[in-house]
Amino acid sequence: MSASQDHDHDDAHTGPIKTPKQLAWAVLFAFVVPVVVIILLANYVSTAAKPAAGTEAFEAQAVAARIAPVGHVEVKDANDAASMKTGEQVFQAQCAACHASGAAGAPKFGDAGAWGPRIKTGLETLVNSALKGKGNMGPQGGGDFSDFEIARAVVYMANNGGAKFDEPKMPAPAASAAQ
Repeated sequence: MSASQDHDHDDAHTGPIKTPKQLAWAVLFAFVVPVVVIILLANYVSTAAKPAAGTEAFEAQAVAARIAPVGHVEVKDANDAASMKTGEQVFQAQCAACHASGAAGAPKFGDAGAWGPRIKTGLETLVNSALKGKGNMGPQGGGDFSDFEIARAVVYMANNGGAKFDEPKMPAPAASAAQ
């Protein structure tokens, strides 16, 4: 074996630590630094003011929310013209989400070309489609607005699309329970 082969052989088996000073630094970083990191993490996790598990569950609002009734009944006078919404108000609140932009294939508000074939089917068919749903449009009846208010919105949209429908008449008052 030659001297150059011995030297290459020794270099292949040596590590990055060549002096005792480098060894001391390696020991320091290998043991002390992880211990310091662990201590810092433990302090970070344990010093934050956190409530004990379940303590928020007994606050008055949390209890009230859990025992609240699932639903409630709201009685409206269907014959009260003052509380009835106009077609434009119902359109803005309920219909504009799709009909203003034409989302999900809805005919755009004021687009005579899109409303023309629908208007030809008649007001009753349009109102029925709005109340029961058609295509991508879900049923509107039984929601926040009465069937009469939905009919007003249909007339408002159709008239802005080229129709000449008359405003629906207020439904006749229902017979009272005493009679």
